[in-house]
Amino acid sequence: MKLSRRSLIVAAPAVLGAPLLGLAPSARANNALTVGLIPSEDSRAMIANSQAMMDMLAKALGMPVRPFVAADYNGVIEALRSKRLDVAYLGPFSYVLGTTVADIEAFAVAETKKAGRTSYHSLVIARKDSGIKTVADLKGKTFAFVDPTSTSGHLFPKAGLIKAGFNPDKDFGRVIFSGSHDSNAVAVQNGKVDAVAIADRILDAAIAKNLAKREDLVVVWKSDPIPESPTVWRKDLDPELKRRVQAAFLEVKNIPWSDQGELNGFHPTNDAAYNVIRETARALNLDLRKMK
Repeated sequence: MKLSRRSLIVAAPAVLGAPLLGLAPSARANNALTVGLIPSEDSRAMIANSQAMMDMLAKALGMPVRPFVAADYNGVIEALRSKRLDVAYLGPFSYVLGTTVADIEAFAVAETKKAGRTSYHSLVIARKDSGIKTVADLKGKTFAFVDPTSTSGHLFPKAGLIKAGFNPDKDFGRVIFSGSHDSNAVAVQNGKVDAVAIADRILDAAIAKNLAKREDLVVVWKSDPIPESPTVWRKDLDPELKRRVQAAFLEVKNIPWSDQGELNGFHPTNDAAYNVIRETARALNLDLRKMK
């Protein structure tokens, strides 16, 4: 996936000093829970769209809940590190990066009615009539990734191919970045490229939109489950407050969840659930600390 609410990659600007819009350093002193949201182009609209969730949290906690939107992902991480935020919603990769600079921990993950799960998979698919059945068969073929910063459209499949003994930088005949998962579905369906990387849920959507036909395609490789974006807290929050916060999040359900449809609800999670992100970073020789 590309950078979005489900993003797994943190943008390039430095973590330290990134601004948080509208958040005073003394927010916790006002006995309110402060919640950081993933950035959008319009922070006012994002706060308005999140109001239903904030109201449900406030009712369950019996205390004010104040949402804030940072200028970028790194602003959320810095606000957590400097204790100006209590809780935040981060992408899986941004969370893993955040743990290298801030004392934070994942505690909940959302499930939407549309997805019906808290994880998804990256796939490498080809047309059945291409003769490609295994990763080894990709040698010399044309291939489309989605975007260099796409998790399921580049980072995870690239790491998976490397683990399978395939060198994506040398073994393909030609590699392109199409820019979107839908474009990849269309490209492989129409034979413009021999194989592509794509997220399983987006392939399902592309098939539903008649952009591709399942009977024409074969799955060559499938990733381990990729966890959805976590909700995290500062580890130094009072243990009783943590208990109440997690319980409150687990009560939130049946509300609009940005572009992901309706929220089924939250499920408990933990830091270890995101080790698959760390393993992928190691497979690609990504130094998370240098990505700050």
